[in-house]
Amino acid sequence: MDFLGTLSAAGHALTILMSFDRLGFLALGVVVGLALGLMPGIGGLTGFALLVPFTYTMDPYAAFAMLLGMHSVIATSDVITAVLFGVPGHAGSQATVLDGLPMTKRGEASRALAACYSSSLAGGLIGAVVLAFMVPLVRPLVMAIATPEMLALTIFGIAMVASLSGNAPLKGIVAACFGILVGMIGTNAQTGQLRWTGDLLYLEDGIPIVPIILGIFALPELCELAIHRQAISGDVPLRSREGMRLGVFDTMRNWFLVLRCSVMGSFLGMIPGITGAVTDWIAYGHALQTEKGAKETFTKGDVRGVIAPESANNAREGGMLVPMLAFGVPGGAVQAILLGAMMVHGFIPGPDVLTKHLSLTYSMVWSIALANILGAGLCFLLSGQFAKIATLRYTLILPVIIPIVFVGAFEGSRSWGDLIVLLIFGAIGWAMKRLKWARPPLILGLVLGVLIERYMSISFIRYGADWMARPGVMVLLTLSALVFFTPLVKMLRQGGVAMLRPSGRIAFGREDFSHLFFIVIGLCALVGAQDWTFLARIGPTVVATLLVLAGTVSLAFKMFFGGQAAAARGVHMDSGSYQDPAMPSRKILLRAGRFLAWLLAFLALTALIGMVPTVPIIMVAFMRLEGRESWRLSLIMALCVTVLLYAVFDRVLHVSWPASVLDTWRAAQAA
Repeated sequence: MDFLGTLSAAGHALTILMSFDRLGFLALGVVVGLALGLMPGIGGLTGFALLVPFTYTMDPYAAFAMLLGMHSVIATSDVITAVLFGVPGHAGSQATVLDGLPMTKRGEASRALAACYSSSLAGGLIGAVVLAFMVPLVRPLVMAIATPEMLALTIFGIAMVASLSGNAPLKGIVAACFGILVGMIGTNAQTGQLRWTGDLLYLEDGIPIVPIILGIFALPELCELAIHRQAISGDVPLRSREGMRLGVFDTMRNWFLVLRCSVMGSFLGMIPGITGAVTDWIAYGHALQTEKGAKETFTKGDVRGVIAPESANNAREGGMLVPMLAFGVPGGAVQAILLGAMMVHGFIPGPDVLTKHLSLTYSMVWSIALANILGAGLCFLLSGQFAKIATLRYTLILPVIIPIVFVGAFEGSRSWGDLIVLLIFGAIGWAMKRLKWARPPLILGLVLGVLIERYMSISFIRYGADWMARPGVMVLLTLSALVFFTPLVKMLRQGGVAMLRPSGRIAFGREDFSHLFFIVIGLCALVGAQDWTFLARIGPTVVATLLVLAGTVSLAFKMFFGGQAAAARGVHMDSGSYQDPAMPSRKILLRAGRFLAWLLAFLALTALIGMVPTVPIIMVAFMRLEGRESWRLSLIMALCVTVLLYAVFDRVLHVSWPASVLDTWRAAQAA
């Protein structure tokens, strides 16, 4: 189809979409998407499960407007919990935590939120433009990306994040390898081999990523809040209206960064299997490597650290539709459901969608663009009020967020194991935060580990060793090596040969036990994998060996050369650890233990009487015992949160709650 024909189809699609009823359904989808974005662990799949059944009898233009309106703005509102509490709403908002939360602690929550909304809006619009232009041109591009290129891209993603662990990339490699090993737990897809499941049925399908993300990122921040017992923004005054204006100007001033990250997010979205977590980290790493002064200010509250991932995140949604519309290849589970809805309405992805039904295709483009405008507008209206949450007492914030985190974690696989995993990785995440280990490489390793193993197996089986000679692969692997070794070269250049001279004494502190923890994990994984079939053990063997080597070299360098002390002054991908030299370690551990006791009490009571009745009991007890809040306020807040959780999750989403002793007793009585 020629250019004029394409332009005519786009104009016709906009005319169709601008009818009152279709705009109404689009607005409904946007409201649902914004609400889902506020709930950690509840993503697009839940939204599609909610809305798809209603679309089968609808006009197709209205149906897809509502579905895409919902899905396009989830990434816009999920930054609210990430910026205010350090609780990533979904995997794609993890990178936003790193600079968003430190900005909140400085009293700049409204500025961070406004920057997120405006960059999300720009990214969504750019993603829609890229989709509009790529639909007729996509076939040669997508066909050029084979399994070897996807393998090289995943390696590049891990190298990018590992290199951001300050001037100590070996620690990033250790954390990434640990995440990859965690992601390999379960049944190996190629051989059916059970790996590290320990006869636990829960582990056979692998550990869900949602409870791990909430454990690694959310619980450590909530624990720090409980330790310091103050509002998130401390005593810093809130500048809401001025902050919103600054956030918008920040996005406009960094327009080239927004453009680069949006285009990057769009093209990464076209590659099936590249998730929002991967896209955000690559965009964040790109900004860190290319923006002036970023290495000194990122993770300390640099607004560019929220602009980059949010631009890429929303732009990715448009890119993900390209392979689905052109080839019927969904980029993920959400696109698979959308593909099913299209086929129910009689539209088959492929040449027909790009020719005969081009108006429908461009109505999807317009739906994404209008949804981003509407979603960002609604968020701007409320951001001033959301920012005020950062000034509330910790005894008002923690009892509300803790039940939401538990409910979000339970959505991983709706099993008791999700709640146990949440606590285990919460402890690991808090220890990593306190000991200055970068947590993002762990999560990215978890996301990419299974993909790396799968792509590597297919690449070797189909291409042999020749897969490394493909031009695209060579470029990506070269970039990976440059990204990884640049910090080492820079460190040697600054410190000279003296960096490699032994210090003459052995330095081993309490924090160095964390190295030993990871090394022991790697050794156990290495030994345990040797009884499996070759295809099942090759991946874990390589990763575990790399973990042990990187961990050993990093520890030896710290002990004998003292170089890691200098490296610790580099950029650490952490969400702004609290600086509390005046607080004794004993006091910190006691308060952290007290916070853990509340979490264990929540679990124990849930096991006895169920999660819904547990929420008000724990909330009231926490507010009364920890903060001496009034009975009236405690009861009102507990009632509101319980009713909200019950209405949304039980009556609307129809989730199955964790089984309890009371449920078993009731079932026995009924029988």
